[in-house]
Amino acid sequence: MKLFDTLKNIWKIEELKTRILTTLGLILVYRLGTEIVLPGIDPHGLQALKDQTSSGVLGLLDMFSGGAFSNASVFALGIMPYISASIVVQLLGIAVPYFQRLQKEGESGRRKINQITRYLTLVILVLQGSAYLTNLKAQVPAEAFVSTGFWQFQLPSIVIMAAGSMFVLWLGERITDKGIGNGVSIIIMIGIIARLPFAFFAELTSRVSQQGGGLVAFLIELIILFLVFCGSILLVQGTRKVPVQYAKRIVGNKQYGGVRQYIPLKINAAGVMPIIFAQAIMLLPISLINYANSESLSGFAAAFSNFTGFWYNFTFFIMIVAFTYFYTAITVNPMQMSEDMKKNGGFIPGVKPGRKTMEFLDTIMSRITLPGSIFLGIVAILPAFAQISGVNHQFAQFYGGTSLLILVGVVLDTLQQIESHLLMRHYDGLMKSGRIKGKNPGGPAAY
Repeated sequence: MKLFDTLKNIWKIEELKTRILTTLGLILVYRLGTEIVLPGIDPHGLQALKDQTSSGVLGLLDMFSGGAFSNASVFALGIMPYISASIVVQLLGIAVPYFQRLQKEGESGRRKINQITRYLTLVILVLQGSAYLTNLKAQVPAEAFVSTGFWQFQLPSIVIMAAGSMFVLWLGERITDKGIGNGVSIIIMIGIIARLPFAFFAELTSRVSQQGGGLVAFLIELIILFLVFCGSILLVQGTRKVPVQYAKRIVGNKQYGGVRQYIPLKINAAGVMPIIFAQAIMLLPISLINYANSESLSGFAAAFSNFTGFWYNFTFFIMIVAFTYFYTAITVNPMQMSEDMKKNGGFIPGVKPGRKTMEFLDTIMSRITLPGSIFLGIVAILPAFAQISGVNHQFAQFYGGTSLLILVGVVLDTLQQIESHLLMRHYDGLMKSGRIKGKNPGGPAAY
């Protein structure tokens, strides 16, 4: 069979086999770390924290951390502070001239940006660590703590969680260097997949014993989930190819150029960033509930805190569409693309080089971003529709949203790297026909 032949070919390539085994070993270290509880806490007293993170935004954070958040683990803060710092630095590169210069300095500038990102990550870790411990004390019974003093418990715990997150980042970098795929993305993906078996059996048990419908209803849910995965793959992989013709150049006795290539403009160039931005802003009503003194404000905030309600999902959808245009505009620069083509002797057939090319590319991006943003908004609110239809809230998270898009993007990129190793050594690829086109989800643009 094709599958067994492919696995046999993968095992024959020593470098690829070593990379896969290294990746699996580092993932195992990460998963073991998520089960190590912070010193001074009784693990049996964490049930209230697990209940709090069973749904909502905290449930999403717990999913990204692979359950470490609800376990009060040394890896409780996970890799997300680094992602947040990367996003902030990326946005600063658009608005601050100093970061713009660093981006143009090549390798030395990239190292400087990475250093700044790590320093900012430490600042975020200290702030989030303090907030996490405050929430932990509010949820966990006092008898579950050996000590609650600042010097005896709080400060050491913040240092341990910060060190744990930096160690997770180090594991991700080792996966990127010595393993297969993008390490940071794979760690996030593993955290998401770790919740899938529990959600799967919870939904199966619910259908068979509680809600009714039996195996037929559960089978229909799996078919719908498969179709959602197919649609997400189309969203991640969809591109609009713009033909580019390069003029012939003769250098010495050799001829260069004279070939037609394509610029692949992605339908969803913004990735999952619009969902992350929209979720961050939608958290504000939840914060207003705690400070609201009037019933009208409390009712308004409560309406926007209902994750399955109409107004929350309608506003969420509109914000995702708007942020998709915003993030695409700041990440895709048609003027820079036009200048690069002109410098390399390239042109789009039928379009004048320079400003006309820039306007042509900008028009195409505006047109393909609209269906991409609408599709992205639909994928983001699908979990709410799944919950309304009676799907268990844990299993409903896999019907869309950030987790699904990250899962699809990372899997496709990893498979593309494995296929590249196979093709480079003259083996067949992973599929009988066609090639896997990876999204390359490295860096914050992937999240």
